[in-house]
This record gives sequence, structure tokens and C-alpha cells, in this order.
Amino acid sequence: MKDLQDEYQEIVEIHVFLSKAAEQVLKYYRLETDLKDSFRKIRTEINSNAPFLAAWMQSHKYKLLLIAPATSNTVAKIANGISDTLLTNATIMSLKAFVPVHIAPTDYKEGIVVTTLPNGKIMKLKVRKEEVEQVNKLRQIDNIHILQGPQEIRKLFKKMFS
Repeated sequence: MKDLQDEYQEIVEIHVFLSKAAEQVLKYYRLETDLKDSFRKIRTEINSNAPFLAAWMQSHKYKLLLIAPATSNTVAKIANGISDTLLTNATIMSLKAFVPVHIAPTDYKEGIVVTTLPNGKIMKLKVRKEEVEQVNKLRQIDNIHILQGPQEIRKLFKKMFS
């Protein structure tokens, strides 16, 4: 994470907004220190309008909205127009204001995903066709761009800011 911020710090300032669930996951994986060391501005969701990200997106305070990673829950809500969280509300408001939204879904391809838990154990998860269908619904929405994995974030930054 830090290398991305370091590489582009002269050009762009990255602000991180965490959902309540993301904050829990960061703690579970013991990544909150890495995040704090990598980014200066980190804010956690209080409700769908606090911090006031949706209004900042509408007023073009930010050039783009990047949601990475986007859980299947967040993807399904956006795909179906539900805006009851900080990120889903900010997405809907971004789209209304013609601000591009880039989403890196965790579940974009059907199949088995293998992940390592904080205790070192391996866990297998099945990405179902239902999750992939929600991602495909996102692909149909104007000004939403799907990133297939975190490696595509660097490509996005190079394209936009180099």
C-alpha cells in the first residue's frame, strides 16, 4: 500500500474511507498499522452520510471513487441501487455527478479462491455465479469501471496521473 502512495504523492493525495466492516477485517488481519503508515487521511464510516463523502463526491472534491476491495455485499447493493452505507451512498452520488467509480470486487470470477487467514491456516471459498452476476450488472452501469484485482489499481493510477 505504502509504495502506491509514495509513488504518486507528488501528484495525488489519497484519502481512505473505511466501512465499519472493513475496519473489523483490518483488525482481524492485523493490517491497521500498515494502513496508517501508508496513508495520511483515514476515516471510518459512522453512517451513510458521515463522513460526508457523498456530498464531497457530488461537489467534485475528488476526481474518482475507488472501492477496493469491494465485498459481494457492497457490489450487490450498488448493482441494485441500494445506498444505505457510506460507500454505496458515495457511489450513487458519484454517478449522479459524473464522477468515475472504479470497483475492485472480491468475487468477480466464478470458482474456488484460496486465502490465508491471520493464523496461517488456508481457507477455500467458492465464488458463486450469483456474485459474478452482480458484478456483471455493475459492468452495465455507465461510469462504473471494474478492476479485476488489486494489481489493476496501479494501472489505473498510471493512466490517470502519469
